[in-house]
Amino acid sequence: MSIYFKVVIYFSLIIIINACEPQIKTVESQITPTKRVDYLRLPLRSSVKTIDPGLISDKPSIELVEQLFLGLTSFDPETYEIVAEFAQDWQIYDEGTLYIFYLRQDVKWTNGDPVTANDVVWTIRRNIIPKTDSPYAHTLYILQNAKAINQGKITDIRELGVRAIDDYTLEFKLEHAASYFPALTSLWTYRPLPRKIVKKYGKDWTKPEHIQTNGSYMLTEWDIGNKLVLNKNPDYYQADKVQIPKIQYSIVLKNDLALAMYEQDELDIIGGKTYLQIPPRKIVKIKSDPVLRKDRYVSPNLCTEWYGFNMQRSPMDNILVRKAIAAAIDKKTLLNVTNKREHIPTTTFTRYPVFGAVDSNEEIGIVFNPKRAKAWLAEAGYPDGQDFPEVILMYNDTVNNQKQVTAVKTILKHNLNIDIEIHKFDFADYANTLPQTDKPHMFRMSWCAADYPDAHNWLYALFHPDKGINWIGWNNREFADLVEQASQISDPVERKDLYLRAEQILTEFEVGIVPLYFLNTQFLVKPWVKNWYPMAFGGQHVRDWVLENN
Repeated sequence: MSIYFKVVIYFSLIIIINACEPQIKTVESQITPTKRVDYLRLPLRSSVKTIDPGLISDKPSIELVEQLFLGLTSFDPETYEIVAEFAQDWQIYDEGTLYIFYLRQDVKWTNGDPVTANDVVWTIRRNIIPKTDSPYAHTLYILQNAKAINQGKITDIRELGVRAIDDYTLEFKLEHAASYFPALTSLWTYRPLPRKIVKKYGKDWTKPEHIQTNGSYMLTEWDIGNKLVLNKNPDYYQADKVQIPKIQYSIVLKNDLALAMYEQDELDIIGGKTYLQIPPRKIVKIKSDPVLRKDRYVSPNLCTEWYGFNMQRSPMDNILVRKAIAAAIDKKTLLNVTNKREHIPTTTFTRYPVFGAVDSNEEIGIVFNPKRAKAWLAEAGYPDGQDFPEVILMYNDTVNNQKQVTAVKTILKHNLNIDIEIHKFDFADYANTLPQTDKPHMFRMSWCAADYPDAHNWLYALFHPDKGINWIGWNNREFADLVEQASQISDPVERKDLYLRAEQILTEFEVGIVPLYFLNTQFLVKPWVKNWYPMAFGGQHVRDWVLENN
């Protein structure tokens, strides 16, 4: 996957909004509803181009695929630990390079045929071949020979590291040990497809008159650019637990329109990464509205706002300068002056409950301490900011980002007596500039594009000197060794210890970045939607929700 494509994903998932109390709870309200229907009404923020799991990459499509197709694994909604779904269990062999998955035997396609291990094998083979051009083919690269096949260097698909031992037993051979592999199998590229239907109808296989699914819902109507309707799948293996008989997804292109539809009882939920962001300028009104404020719900969206240093440019190649800047940024004040008070200041990068996140009690990272910041700057040769060279902070041009970098500039002037220049870039230029070694001294970023809740998808993916994105341009071999070890060993306690040390190197010992805050997102949820909870990864678990009876 190209750097540009990665940046597109990252920025498409950045949601910076006001929020509060980031704990999971069921929304309760005493509001008397004015309009009711017996199905769930949800908005999608853009028109859906495909619901083919092998071809999707956008949130609306991922949301729909979650309802229609079973993953091999899923995540617990409170802890984000890996749980079984189509796979009942799995075992690990050969020092973590061989996985055997044991599948449920009661999963069916909507035509009544059983879903088998052969369907999974066929699907993965289909998604990895170059002809399919799957945008998430890279999530299969952990499988033996997958990358070489995807790049056309190996043409025999039988060389791919997946096979069916029998109808309900899968074998995965990996390129190297990967303790996060069960989390990867939750992704849409691993979800079995109805191979006979795909072969018969080609690109038209997802049309309502052709499609076969195996999840909690089935597609019954698709009015392109307008709406999609899903009905409960009576053949779903836990159909008796699915309480909502029908979901209507409406394509709503404007956030303000979604809010207006919600207020008119035409939608049951808005907000989050998928159901259209609540307009930030409407937050004050919502908080003061006697009806809407009771529907308001806030949740972690597992995004981290951070600033990176270009460690290949002076003076950012000086650890004392980086420490001084990190200690001089008052994050609580920053959140206050930018009207983001309800996000959570942080000194570390990976957010709980992601596996490998550092407990706040560990006190890892650089805390706000202007006195110490001045001392570090003086030790670096710039007492009271004297003779400090020109430093540029780059940001992608949005109103929120401009407010934030302007506040940081003011804070650093006040606490260190240094002047930094702020340069804005449009999206394309920003994306192209980030990988360059001669880019400006500092840059802002939000990490919202992790695909699964494991620190490997945070620390390794972004900061491994050789195999990660590494926009900070460092070459810390201890960090590289730590995240490599953590990705391979299976003992969870050892893995957490390794990630803690890696976080300490990144944010405290070397200060390659300044973590600013963990982002929260918010929803409005009608009081008749019960047992509702948000998922920060993949689509929402509508199968567990309930619509209260009239």
